Amino acid sequence: MAEFFEATLSFPAVLCTFLLVVCVGYWLLTVLGAIDVDEDAGDLLGALGFGGVPLTIVLTLTIVVAWFLSLVGTVLLAGTGTGVRIALGLLVLLVAIVLSLFVTRLLVTPLRKVFHSGPAASRADFIGRTCVIRTGTVDTDFGQAEVHAEDGSSAVIQVRQTGTDDLRAGQTALIYDYDTDGEFFWVAPVETHLKD
Repeated sequence: MAEFFEATLSFPAVLCTFLLVVCVGYWLLTVLGAIDVDEDAGDLLGALGFGGVPLTIVLTLTIVVAWFLSLVGTVLLAGTGTGVRIALGLLVLLVAIVLSLFVTRLLVTPLRKVFHSGPAASRADFIGRTCVIRTGTVDTDFGQAEVHAEDGSSAVIQVRQTGTDDLRAGQTALIYDYDTDGEFFWVAPVETHLKD
């Protein structure tokens, strides 16, 4: 255990150890309710692939991975001389930071769904989308269709048409309006040349 603590307090791992202690302190304060988790990572980090997740989570993941990698590098450099150890330690630190950013980007991707902070989905989001008719026919009083949302999920919705078009199961229709009183969508057939 003493070797572990010695490695965490040796260069280059000591720099990441300090940052890790700050992260642990932050998360302890968060758990105790003293501070809140901040908002999205922002435009700059979003452009780098870290958007959609709070900045503190991105930083924490990056620091934890960098700490681990620098700790491994520190252990591997244990038997080298001081001058070589500093030079290789800087290289280890650089590699640890670059790899931690890459690993964090991979880890952030599935977390975006958990921290989705965009506008709440509404029925108006379906207007302009195509749907697939799921009932035998659609008329002015009855009909159902399946529509896919932007996030890839699907929903079965109530649909109606104003004309006498032949809308049957399996056909594609365009959703062009929503009736708030009846809680159904108005649809029209999609012409064959529009589907190609």
